[in-house]
Amino acid sequence: MKIELNRVDNDFHFEAVGSTGVPVNIDAAQAIGGHNKGARPMELLMMGLGGCSAIDIVNILKKQKQQIESFKIIIDAEREKDKTPSIFESVNIHFYLFGNLDKEKVARAVELSMEKYCSAAAVIRKSVEIKYSFSVNENLNAEN
Repeated sequence: MKIELNRVDNDFHFEAVGSTGVPVNIDAAQAIGGHNKGARPMELLMMGLGGCSAIDIVNILKKQKQQIESFKIIIDAEREKDKTPSIFESVNIHFYLFGNLDKEKVARAVELSMEKYCSAAAVIRKSVEIKYSFSVNENLNAEN
């Protein structure tokens, strides 16, 4: 894997490009001079976790002929306070799936992704426990 980052401004805004050629903007917090022109690096780690697991889950469920109408993931991650480096203390991920879905197949797909297939989860899990849950055809605002 080869990633290239190029500085966009005189502060902390960078554009990163990987093998797909799709640019991703990265910037620092305004508190240190960033301009909110991109995601923070630690946000990108959590986005990678979500994307990795989402691809696994969709792939598994497609093979089982499950009909996903919509799919949303919410990740709640907390970082250590007043420490450098400030690593993650907790990571909670909830998968919201809607459609003509067998709940047991969804449960198995989520488990396989988080415990076996998702490389991002495997890397992050080396430093912090990842708690995960899912719901099928449930209101996004319901307590889980």
